[in-house]
Amino acid sequence: MSPAQAGMALPILVLCLGHIFSNAVRTIPAMAADVLMRDLGLSAEALAQITGAFPLAFAAVMIPVGIALDRFGVQRVALGLLVVAGFGAVLGAVATGPWSMLLAQVVLGAGCSGMLMCPITFAARGLSTARFAVWSGVIQAVGNTGMLLSASPLALLVEAVDWRAGFWACAGIAALALPLVALLVPRDRPEAQPPRSLAEDVRDVARMAAQPALRGVMVFVFASFAAVLGLRGLWGGPWLMEGKGLDRVAAGNVLLACTVALTIGPLLAGLVLRRIGHARALLAGSHLLCAGFILLIIGGGPGGWLAEAMGRPMLPVAWDAALLVAFGAIISFQVLAFSIVRSAVPPQQAGRALSAANLFFFLGAAVFQALSGVMAGWGGPAAALATFAVGLFVCSLAFLALRPR
Repeated sequence: MSPAQAGMALPILVLCLGHIFSNAVRTIPAMAADVLMRDLGLSAEALAQITGAFPLAFAAVMIPVGIALDRFGVQRVALGLLVVAGFGAVLGAVATGPWSMLLAQVVLGAGCSGMLMCPITFAARGLSTARFAVWSGVIQAVGNTGMLLSASPLALLVEAVDWRAGFWACAGIAALALPLVALLVPRDRPEAQPPRSLAEDVRDVARMAAQPALRGVMVFVFASFAAVLGLRGLWGGPWLMEGKGLDRVAAGNVLLACTVALTIGPLLAGLVLRRIGHARALLAGSHLLCAGFILLIIGGGPGGWLAEAMGRPMLPVAWDAALLVAFGAIISFQVLAFSIVRSAVPPQQAGRALSAANLFFFLGAAVFQALSGVMAGWGGPAAALATFAVGLFVCSLAFLALRPR
């Protein structure tokens, strides 16, 4: 590693604090769904709709964030987003009903919209394509530790205090990150560009997403993060507690194992890509496999097709744990999508192109989360989980069909 690359490591890791915050705050419902519904007077479908406002707001702000990264630089954008996100966490902590929690989710979604893009863009501008492939995995891995906090630790916190303490803890992460970003992340100065209107910038991002080299990736990521947020962020806890009869802490331990895999997976993905290449095959294969994992989890549940085939009322929790760990490790190959996007555009357009991809990540999450809520109202957590399996299958096949010729 050159001195210049070594000097980038600390700013990148400091910027990852925002990504840690984002992953922690958006996965709180998985461990607190029952008490959230009780205290806020929500049904399962209503909770899915309200928490679905987070990725929807995230997606709505994503294009302006990408433009701001290219116009104003990473440090200033990161500081602004941390202020908004910290305020959203406070709103979540003091929410008293559906509308106040909806407002909190909207503010949090807007504030978290650039938490991954800030370190990713900073790395994309200062590293070679090969180094970026590794560092994108590091960034995702470090950021995913936020989900470690919202597994067993959050379950214990909810049992000892209440769900509001989880939001207060996230507000503390934002408060810690603000001075560190201000002190340790250099104020980058993007290259001067001709004056452009916001509408022109938005059209530019849309044109990027429609490029033959990128449109397949945009379709692919539409279901990718949706599945992570659906399993780890919302329906994994209810499935384990309602379907498998676990208490909150035991369910948190299972999701903790899944989260460890989600943390290690991006590092593994970057190393595998460097060794064998074939990013597109790795992306499609990993997500088709994960669709199968979800169906196997459902099949092992009460009255599931696999449990019935084996003559059992349901398969043991160890079955779910093993599949969730495998899911966490393999779905993490989604990080390779950023390498494909990065290699398709010049460095000065990296912020917009990467933000366009992240837009589709979270727009898909919003759509599938809302759909999963409808399915949960019809068939419970199993039907909600099946929504994401179908999405992974369809979008992965479309990605292969749309690959550049």
